[in-house]
Amino acid sequence: MPPETCERCPGAELTNKPGKKKTYLIWKGMNGMYMRKPAIPDDVIERAQQGKCTREDALLLLEGNPFELFELANELRASTVGDVVSYVVNRNIYITNKCVGTCGFCAYRTDKGYILGIGEILKQTEEAREAGAVEVCVQGGYTPEVDMEFYLEIIESIKSSFPDICVHALSPMEVNYAARLSGMSVEDALRKLKKSGLDSLTGTSAEILSDRVRKIICPGKVTTRQWIDTVKAAHRAGISTNSTIMYGHVETLEERLDHVFTIREIQKETGGISELIPMSFLPYNNPIGEKMMASGKFTSTGLEDLQLIAISRIILHTHVNNIQASWVKLGKKLAQFALQCGANDLGGTLMEDQISTASGGSYGEYVSPAEFEWMIKGAGRVPIQRDTLYRKVEPRLPVGESLLPGYAKPKMGSKE
Repeated sequence: MPPETCERCPGAELTNKPGKKKTYLIWKGMNGMYMRKPAIPDDVIERAQQGKCTREDALLLLEGNPFELFELANELRASTVGDVVSYVVNRNIYITNKCVGTCGFCAYRTDKGYILGIGEILKQTEEAREAGAVEVCVQGGYTPEVDMEFYLEIIESIKSSFPDICVHALSPMEVNYAARLSGMSVEDALRKLKKSGLDSLTGTSAEILSDRVRKIICPGKVTTRQWIDTVKAAHRAGISTNSTIMYGHVETLEERLDHVFTIREIQKETGGISELIPMSFLPYNNPIGEKMMASGKFTSTGLEDLQLIAISRIILHTHVNNIQASWVKLGKKLAQFALQCGANDLGGTLMEDQISTASGGSYGEYVSPAEFEWMIKGAGRVPIQRDTLYRKVEPRLPVGESLLPGYAKPKMGSKE
């Protein structure tokens, strides 16, 4: 039987050849080049559905047709969380920009900067709550003037004044550093943070969980082992964490995958991780990025961003339910498309993101609840507001009125 002719590509032939359990499609174009588009084998799909995706499976999926990868991730997303897409009305509070760290990807730190007092932190929290926020994300750094006692005072003050606000704060790096300054163990520090009212520890400072990579991009930060041990200790203390991966710099594909599998192993042991947030590296205004750009490399492509979201959903299926598409890193339109590739959360309104903008982020610092609802409905999904721990919450204000003072209401069709 002669090969079929593809009506969409005159001069091209479409032939079928048997492969392992599935049919392999091979296109022969007019220029004589071949592009192999293998369908996903049944055994790979079965392991993914059972939450048993292997490294070999992940590599095979990434080498194949990206739209088949996206379709599988989307199916697993639907079976896990349905058609609901969540977001949180929150505010970032940067208590300091002073840091003695040596991270080569950071464009935010300075040796001489500010440290907010308790009064200013409470003022920013009050502004956030009046704008409808249910969460404040408190961020610091390697700051010799900020020890664990100060962090405990911050959390206790927020919880005392605003008991219904979720406090999502600190990173494994900050906990290690501040605990050492205060002469206490990490375990003791976490128990004190829990008692003070900390709702959730951030999963930042993870970057890539490979010591080879960390020695290049953040040599003064916690090691891979310290990050893992701190997250596990937080879970044992009753503190939930999210998890992050910051990719698109000096890591290999295998190191990206190892990172996601490490998150899976932690979750299998503790069950304390609420979500994974893939964050693409922003290469501007920092030494790592400048070196990369000088060699002709910038960061991950949009396709890589979507592939990582999809493969993360597949690897973490049955283990971590929520995969976030970060609009700050991806932009609003690519984040919206990521909802078709395994993501089920768009993150927070933020109200400000000084770290991303310092590194060249160009997607703004704030998205209103009204715009989130528009993005989610435009993707054919059902929007809900959540808190830090992924509990559904009723909006504190009508969606169109949840605005931080000083921000104009978004105009549909305007430039991002």
